[in-house]
Amino acid sequence: MSIVKWSPMKELEEMRRDMERLFDEFFEPTRRRRRWWPKPSEVGVVVPNIDMYDRKSEIVVKAELPGVEKKDIDLTITKDSLTIKGEVKKEEEIKEENYYACERSYGSFTRTIALPTEVDSEKAKATFKNGVLEIVLPKKEEAKPKEIKVEVS
Repeated sequence: MSIVKWSPMKELEEMRRDMERLFDEFFEPTRRRRRWWPKPSEVGVVVPNIDMYDRKSEIVVKAELPGVEKKDIDLTITKDSLTIKGEVKKEEEIKEENYYACERSYGSFTRTIALPTEVDSEKAKATFKNGVLEIVLPKKEEAKPKEIKVEVS
């Protein structure tokens, strides 16, 4: 058996990696993570998953909101952020002892998304179809990319 030199820095680095992995797993979107609470009566965390992309003159945000009614969605747009609020309501009350599994989450949610550029909130449009909320946010004129032709001689 060989003798290995003990290194406290190596142990600290391993601990740092373990903590990073722990936080990564905890903050992963809820649809990819199993619920860890045993009772169906406890309310889970609802975090809508989003896609956000640029279409030259506008920013498009799509959010998954399954089980949310159109009337229960509230949007707030500022020059640099978008806030989506809503509530996923439970359809019917079922006694805890009648459950075999309960993985769906219910309750109110709020998600604030930082926008990559200033938008014109007055011209924003939103549509809601098949559980997907699409928000189109036109960029402000000064935020739109400008194309300048340069002649090379």
